[in-house]
Amino acid sequence: MIQPTPSTAAVPDAECEALTRTLRRRGTVVLSVFAVVWAFAGASGLASPGAALTVEIAAVPLAAAAVLLAYRRGAAPSPRMVVLPRNWARSVGIVNVVELVAVFAVIAVANASGHPAFVPPAIALVVGLHFFPLARLYDQWQYRVTAVVLSAVAVTGLALIAAGLSDESVRAVVGLASAVTLWGSAYHVAVKG
Repeated sequence: MIQPTPSTAAVPDAECEALTRTLRRRGTVVLSVFAVVWAFAGASGLASPGAALTVEIAAVPLAAAAVLLAYRRGAAPSPRMVVLPRNWARSVGIVNVVELVAVFAVIAVANASGHPAFVPPAIALVVGLHFFPLARLYDQWQYRVTAVVLSAVAVTGLALIAAGLSDESVRAVVGLASAVTLWGSAYHVAVKG
């Protein structure tokens, strides 16, 4: 729904309700898929192959459960309808393209400079920062929390690099913390709307 007028703001219509539900379901799916990606990245840094396998095995059902919650039958409608700014879809596209370019740029710079340990925290920072505009564009305040936590995870990763932790340890911490953050957001959006 585009910005409502004061006379229509309190009257959620079926179209607005459907759009709200669709966007929240789609958000749950995207958050869950990227949580799995981060979980696998984090697992690749674990010293124990058994622990890594456990994380990888648990990642898919955790994501599937969030998606099932979002798509469950009989779920109450979202308690609040989204209010989307004009041209929100175009703006979301721009934010996502900028994020993608920034991710590839940090990978290229980190690898070219011989500092691959910076890749996970730098990507976490880019992903975290992209949630700030998405919070407004999707009218999902939860994404601000996601942005802050992922940015803090990135700073923690940089601090761990400065403290001399191994590349694998940094990847494990940043990857697993990012996965947990995205799953937390996915579950919140799926259940609370």
